[in-house]
Amino acid sequence: MPPDGILTRHLPADLGGQRLDQALAELLPEFSRSRLQQWIDAGRVRLDGQPCRRRDRVWGGEEVWLEPVLEPDAACQPQAIPLDLVYEDEDILVINKPAGLVVHPAAGNLDGTLQNALLHRSAALAQLPRGGLVHRLDKDTSGLLVVARTLQAHKSLVEQLQAREVHREYRALVTGVPLGPGRVEAPVGRHPRLRTQMAVVAGGRPAVTHYRVLEAFAAHALLGLRLETGRTHQIRVHLAHIRYPILGDPVYGGRPRPPKGAPAHLVAALRTFPRQALHAIRLGLRHPRTGEEMAWEVPLAADMAALLALLRGVEAAADG
Repeated sequence: MPPDGILTRHLPADLGGQRLDQALAELLPEFSRSRLQQWIDAGRVRLDGQPCRRRDRVWGGEEVWLEPVLEPDAACQPQAIPLDLVYEDEDILVINKPAGLVVHPAAGNLDGTLQNALLHRSAALAQLPRGGLVHRLDKDTSGLLVVARTLQAHKSLVEQLQAREVHREYRALVTGVPLGPGRVEAPVGRHPRLRTQMAVVAGGRPAVTHYRVLEAFAAHALLGLRLETGRTHQIRVHLAHIRYPILGDPVYGGRPRPPKGAPAHLVAALRTFPRQALHAIRLGLRHPRTGEEMAWEVPLAADMAALLALLRGVEAAADG
């Protein structure tokens, strides 16, 4: 049995063949890869009870022991970036993230992120992994995120996410109109050739997305989506996989396809929408200290709401 203060995880089979530091970065996204590498180098990681190196290859199925030592992340500095706070107490923050805001620093986005903004709001968050962030949204996805403010809250939220007890609901404007509600169960992993993209691949990690049609238009639909899992780009990949890609998605969306006979202003709006039309509208979880079930909902992001209103207006004019 591992001693107190040690995190234990089993490496899933789909991470087999990767370097240890790469596999841990996917298994433990609440910690940065650089911090995981530091802990491996310092001997704070054991693989099946044995010392290991960051470059060691894993097979899948191994037991990992990790002794995290949380120190301020000097690489991420506080920055005065406005935050849309939906809820705040001594344990958690709930943020309504705007489209265009990167969640945490990475190659190409070393500052100007949500993590920089959080550290400006509370210097104590520097003691937590990724400034208290336990999950993320893509840069151009808007909506709700929860942030831990204490180690206890961080541990609880990570465990809830891993146990699929955090409830996340999204809205997406998609190209095409599904016939009805559905469920996509397809493994998601790195694209075999385009390594910056994800794809449905045989060796990917299990992923499940539920969807339902909320409004249907001539060639587009507003979908409500619920996640069982939280893989990178999951909704975007799954909807493209079933051929209802998200409108405006620059990676998985394909070319815009305005309906035949659409007025010029709708065609222009569809072709120039600047991001994937995806919004995290609802978030539910168990409060990490009190155990109370809590949930929050925010309005649709303004740009998506405007495009939806435009679709409704054109549809109404056609019916009239």
